Formats: sequence, C-alpha cells, structure tokens
Amino acid sequence: MKTIKGPGLFLAQFAGDAAPFNSWASITKWAADCGYLGVQIPTWDGRLLDLDKAAASKAYCDDIAGVARENGVVVTELSTHLQGQLVAVHPAYDEAFDGFAVPQVRGNPAARQAWAVDQVKKAITASRHFGCNAMVTFSGALCWPFVYPWPQRPSGLVETAFAELARRWRPILDHAESQGVDVCYEIHPGEDLHDGVSFERFLAAVGNHARANMLYDPSHYVLQCLDYLDNIDIYHDRIKMFHVKDAEFNPTGRQGVYGGYESWVNRAGRFRSLGDGQIDFGAIFSRLTAHGFEGWAVVEWECCLKHPEDGAREGAAFVKDHIIRVTEKAFDDFAGGGSDEAANRRLLGI
Repeated sequence: MKTIKGPGLFLAQFAGDAAPFNSWASITKWAADCGYLGVQIPTWDGRLLDLDKAAASKAYCDDIAGVARENGVVVTELSTHLQGQLVAVHPAYDEAFDGFAVPQVRGNPAARQAWAVDQVKKAITASRHFGCNAMVTFSGALCWPFVYPWPQRPSGLVETAFAELARRWRPILDHAESQGVDVCYEIHPGEDLHDGVSFERFLAAVGNHARANMLYDPSHYVLQCLDYLDNIDIYHDRIKMFHVKDAEFNPTGRQGVYGGYESWVNRAGRFRSLGDGQIDFGAIFSRLTAHGFEGWAVVEWECCLKHPEDGAREGAAFVKDHIIRVTEKAFDDFAGGGSDEAANRRLLGI
C-alpha cells in the first residue's frame, strides 16, 4: 500500500485576469496559502504555462517548477482537457467546440484536429520535462450524439466510431510510451469514454495499450448512477490519477439523469464543493489506498452554489483529513507468537 499524495488543486477553474489568479507566481502562492501541496496545470492557459516552451525546454520547466517550489507547491500533473476534446469532434459540435482551439485553426476541422494532436503530444513531452508520469485529458467524441439508441443505431456504427477514435489516439499513446507518461482519460459524459464499458471498448481498440489509463472522478459516476466504489475495484490497475470532486443526485417525479435542459442549480444531478454532496470519500480513499494508488488527490472545484475560493480553502483541509497514512505493521502484531515451518506442520497435524 502507498500513502496517497496531496492535497493538490487543479488550477483551471481559478485562473483569471485578476490577481492572484493571473500569473504563475501569484496563483501558486495563493494555492499554498490555501493549504495545498501541489497544483495541476491546464496547459491551454498561457497565463500559467507556455506549452511550446515547456515541450521544447526542460530548463523552462525547471524554472516553472522552481517558482512553484519557492511558493510551497509542486507540479502534480499537466492537463489537456480542451485539446483532447478536439482530437475527435462530431460535426454536430464543430461550432460549439471551435473556441477551444487557437484562432488560426477555427472553422477548419482537419487543421483543428492536427493542432490538437500536436498540443497533446507536446504536453506529454512537457510532462516528462516536469518529471510527471501521468497527464489528464479528454478522449473527444465521435459517437456521443448516438449515446441513446433512438432511432435504432445502424449496425457497426459504434464499432466504426471506436476504431476511428483508436486510430487518432494510437500515435499519441505511442508517443506517451516513448516519454514514460500515462495518458489518463477523464471518464466523463460528452466523451466517447464516459463509463467503464466505453473505456473497455476503447482499450480493446488500441490493443490494451499500456499508456491508456483513467482519471478517477466519482462525481461523474454519481450523476450517471454508476457504482463509484465498484469502479475502483474493477479498474484500479488503470486508475493513475484522481480528481476529488463532490456531487449529488436528487431525482424527482419531474426529472432524473438527463436534467430536462435545466441549469446546473436546477438539475437533479449537481456538482458540489467537497463535503456538501453525497459521495462517500472515506470509502473512496480507503479503497484507493488498499489497491495501492500512489498518485495525487487533486481537488477539482465545481459547485453550483459555493464561491470557488471558499471551496478551495475547504477542499484542501477536506483532502488532508481523508488521506490515510498507511500502516507499516499489522494491528495484531503484539499477539504474534512467531512461527517456523516445523511449527506450522505441527499446528496442522501433518
């Protein structure tokens, strides 16, 4: 068993144009002051990181990491959620997702995809420069418009979609193998990899690639009514990253999983700040610890009610209180009588 590292904080929801959230130096100091030991970097935000420089120069990454260390935190991992989304986009979502890309490739799906692949590969290389062995991303989606089988899906549609998704991701995974970095897909609605079954389908399509792994975020499973503890038991060998995010699901006679197009605050399923939702994090930390998870517990603040800065401060303390320092001895060692093979045979009567 390993003691989970943390608390860490994903900076995507906090980066902004006002101090202390508008520069790497000030946001890392703020995170440390909140009680965090590590930060996860959104690689698309130039206020925090120049991804081109990070991919090209280990010295640049050393400088970024050095500033963080001086302020009391380390770099836990990099994120390419937005770029990963653009590796595979169904045409129905072209305009909605175009804003994730740089202006030069907007309106050109082929150029946008090539840019996204290059971005994810650069982030993998930068991860190696930072000494990080995992990077989180989204899979993108070709099949999501057909997630509900009405009208009936044509035979082979899903298989074709996942074969194409695998074709697009396989060179990225091979690059990750060359860099010694795990690609951790956040299993998330809106992605073709949105639950365990769809992840397994993708895994088979990429030949069980060793670098195709998972980020575990129980909030997305609560909103799907999926057993988030059983999920750990099933996929613990592939779970390499962990977002600590709370949620609640309160169905009524008027709405359920799909939410009736309501705003987040009015949905049956809502993301909440840590401790305000329904997730049993005591059981999650126990289950991950028992299975030997050795990564970071990283807070991802998303709440439809609470102010983010309050959520961040409370989240650091919440994670710290849930991390289990693993024991180095058995609780009943005091009663051990010692043994040897001869004694064992006598006890068994053989």
